[in-house]
Amino acid sequence: MSRSGRLVASIAALGLLSAFAGSSLAGGARHASGTFVDATGATIGWARLVEDASGVVHVNVHVKGVAPGLHGIHIHSVGVCSPFTAAGGHYNPYLAQHGLDNSNGPHAGDLPNLTVNGAGNGQLDATTDRVTLSDGPATLFDATAGAVGSAIVIHANPDDQLTDATNGGSGGRIACAVVESD
Repeated sequence: MSRSGRLVASIAALGLLSAFAGSSLAGGARHASGTFVDATGATIGWARLVEDASGVVHVNVHVKGVAPGLHGIHIHSVGVCSPFTAAGGHYNPYLAQHGLDNSNGPHAGDLPNLTVNGAGNGQLDATTDRVTLSDGPATLFDATAGAVGSAIVIHANPDDQLTDATNGGSGGRIACAVVESD
């Protein structure tokens, strides 16, 4: 087989693996996503989450039309975005409380700050082992009465990674996406 033929076969094999990414044939990766809306209800971006075979959740966020700079971004405890405050506080199934010494660790929903460039385009590629897309005590798809599911909220300012509050000291909520299983 020629070099170009091997390349085509390799690409086809990767495509086949991608088609089965959510099935047991590919290790049972779990997928979720959400669409970010701003305060006017306009769509400004998306989030994709993938739980790999080791239980690590990969979080990929892309947004546009956001003020340049750093913005706090967190997984919140309720899968509702209308109004943004309905998303509740940070997802925190283990009741972690962090402060200046960070002795009890971050909340399960804490993520690194979202970086937005001068053109208003932001991207976050992060991983976390504090939440899951699978069943269990840290699943983002909990069925807690009055607080079903989860959302991802973008805040106006950077998260100081120290303040133990529903916004991590990062100010008002400027965008929200309900996390839905794919």
